[in-house]
Amino acid sequence: MILTETPLAGAFVVDVERRSDERGFFARSYCQREFAAHGVELPVAQCNVSFNALRGTLRGMHYQVEPRAERKLVRCTQGAVFDVIIDVRPASPTYCHWFAAELSSENHRALYIPEGFAHGFQSLAENTELCYLMSEFYSPEHARGVRWNDPAFGVEWPLAAVAVSEKDQSYCDFIRTA
Repeated sequence: MILTETPLAGAFVVDVERRSDERGFFARSYCQREFAAHGVELPVAQCNVSFNALRGTLRGMHYQVEPRAERKLVRCTQGAVFDVIIDVRPASPTYCHWFAAELSSENHRALYIPEGFAHGFQSLAENTELCYLMSEFYSPEHARGVRWNDPAFGVEWPLAAVAVSEKDQSYCDFIRTA
């Protein structure tokens, strides 16, 4: 695996190293030792699947706060997504900055998201599916979100949003705390 740190400290793009032969290829998508070598721990508490029928579907931006803050490893297993993280750590030098990566079933890329980042994505193809490894169990009382189109962040989504949940549309304007 190749872990490449993003401009947002602690977040990594994770590419597989393929071992190819006439059958296709084999690659590790997660290795505790390799993640630890980059200072990353991901104890898996839960694994989620998100299926999105329509191109342009938008989900996010979600996170959990202490003591249930979560780390995620997100991989697209079918189709493609524009995957976005926003640094919502007030003490961070990249507070309120965002980063995006295209994850697809063709590039086999994943995004490691540390605690303190809001996460969301937009499907770039119909019938898109993602798989998430989560470090924490879902906790509704610790769940938070910021609006996907909040001008405080200025995320440049590639497509018009065709499907967004009422909950994801209802988050108030973000107010900086630092």
